[in-house]
Amino acid sequence: MFPLRAIINTCVALRIHPNTLTLIGVIVNVGAAWALGYNLFMLAFVVMILANIFDFIDGKVAYQLQLQSPFGAFWDSTLDRFSDLALLTGLIFLYSGLGRRDYVMIASLTLIFSIMTSYTRARAESLVEKCKVGFMERPERIVLLMIGASTNRMAGVLWVILALSILAVANRIYFTYLVLNRRPMPTREGLRGLFNRAFFWTDERATLAYDIWVIAILAFVWLTPPDWIRDPTASGPGVVGWLLRN
Repeated sequence: MFPLRAIINTCVALRIHPNTLTLIGVIVNVGAAWALGYNLFMLAFVVMILANIFDFIDGKVAYQLQLQSPFGAFWDSTLDRFSDLALLTGLIFLYSGLGRRDYVMIASLTLIFSIMTSYTRARAESLVEKCKVGFMERPERIVLLMIGASTNRMAGVLWVILALSILAVANRIYFTYLVLNRRPMPTREGLRGLFNRAFFWTDERATLAYDIWVIAILAFVWLTPPDWIRDPTASGPGVVGWLLRN
């Protein structure tokens, strides 16, 4: 935390407005998207780290300068969506240039459901008090994209983000339905409860259940045979291409 505290203290001393820091973070993330689009994965990884420093410190600077405001929260949330869209658009550009129609489709669906994950929560919380269900939220997506860039395993990362984003959207729709219709939440007892905990995600971060999911996801990304999930830069049609042809 020492380097981050030093950056935060410098921004506070210079009285840099937190909204400016948020905007800088988005602009830097566009640079990461450019690097992804041109298959410069390690450069994209470094730039994403830099962008997420701004994403982390803007709230801390706002707190220390007493500049927290409803508009600041709105600004931060809105620009986060631009960052998500930019990174996935960079991957779509990459795969289209490589002639990988299968991963153009996977990256496009990942973009759609990533945005829908955020939208369903925002819309639900205009109707219910809180809708923080579903595993794949923005911090998990960003960390996974960074892992995919730094290890050149972006294909597996996209499959994970897509599958768990679809599940998160379904979780939030179902949760909102239950709350608005005053129905009980799914049981968490016994074998059925274990299934519900895995597929109707309500556990917080820094819990045993969360850590088990993280280990399973990282194992999937790292260990999935390349013959099943093709490397995005490799030749060949890939799984989705085979499905489209057949």
